[in-house]
Amino acid sequence: MSETRVHGTDARTAHQDLHSEQGALRGEHPGRARNPVIKVADLAWLEFEKPDLVRAEVFARDFGFQVAVRTESELWLRGTFAGSPCMVIRRGRASRFIGPAFRAAEWADLDRLARATGSDVRDTDVPGGGKAVHLLDPSGFPVRVVHCGEQLPALPEQQPLLLNFGTDRRRTNATQRPPREPSRIQRLGHVVLETRVFGRALDWYLDTLGMIVSDFLFLDGQRERGPVMAFIRCDLGSVPADHHTLAMHLGPGTGYVHSAYQVTDLDSIAAGGEYLKERGYRRSWGIGRHIQGSQLFDYWRDTDRFMLEHFADGDLFSRDVEPRWAPMSTSGLAQWGPPATRDFLGASPSPQRVRDVIQALRGDNEMDPARLLGLLKAAKS
Repeated sequence: MSETRVHGTDARTAHQDLHSEQGALRGEHPGRARNPVIKVADLAWLEFEKPDLVRAEVFARDFGFQVAVRTESELWLRGTFAGSPCMVIRRGRASRFIGPAFRAAEWADLDRLARATGSDVRDTDVPGGGKAVHLLDPSGFPVRVVHCGEQLPALPEQQPLLLNFGTDRRRTNATQRPPREPSRIQRLGHVVLETRVFGRALDWYLDTLGMIVSDFLFLDGQRERGPVMAFIRCDLGSVPADHHTLAMHLGPGTGYVHSAYQVTDLDSIAAGGEYLKERGYRRSWGIGRHIQGSQLFDYWRDTDRFMLEHFADGDLFSRDVEPRWAPMSTSGLAQWGPPATRDFLGASPSPQRVRDVIQALRGDNEMDPARLLGLLKAAKS
């Protein structure tokens, strides 16, 4: 149930003045499963393959990662928070995203998940050791659910600046001079994926991993057909969790869209962005503040054209906050900031994108001409 706050005679729910205007209509997707197999606690790391680990490490350090382990064939990257690494890059023939690894809350969850899915519990190669269950989601992404052994210790933090607010004067006889240096990544926040089988993939993550929806987006004039995007968080009960740990949207392709990494504050985002710009990296979109999730954001392309986000000050929701519904639109991506770029939206035509559209319209999936036209309309609205 949602919390109700009363101020005089004005009753306000916990959803008042949040990121979306509407709740679910009767019969719409509830955004959570009644009896999930397990409830994952967080993202653990993301897995990539790239042919040039030297170049990948240079960008990683410039973006703000620390190196946890480096071998001839693997690069494990971490943030400053204690825990597991947040990315592994393995040497491969081509640059590609492999899939996400989620953290199980308890060792016993791995056994429960393995029994329910007909899988095995295996050793994992994460630094410090651990166990994992290997799964495949309906989109075809390999998904690992892991429980790690030894945790990496915390590293020194990039301290937030002391700010003056009106008559709240915390800094006197001192100046503000944030250093021009890489934003220091604290942790992995979320990953965004595109899929042709949005409904099936959504239900799989809710039913199998116990995740819950914070926000649904629907296409203008097509709400009765259901949502086409979901911002999905971990269900930690009364403990607040990130607004989204996973986001998925319907599209003609199947693949990685971007991943997001938390940093200290706005100055860390801005100064780190200047550092990246001076070194010739390409900003995709930013700086701004999102609507769904409320994060301060800044998006960049790495040397293999993967999109990565610096973010700070995101929303945290307990289990009590139920899904909200809003129409999908480009103008609805941010409260303030520059207009979303064609690069961020993936709106620049390419031979691969054309092939994706043709295959999607011919295949057995949730894409059809009406959905495609609705997505194109949303990208221009």
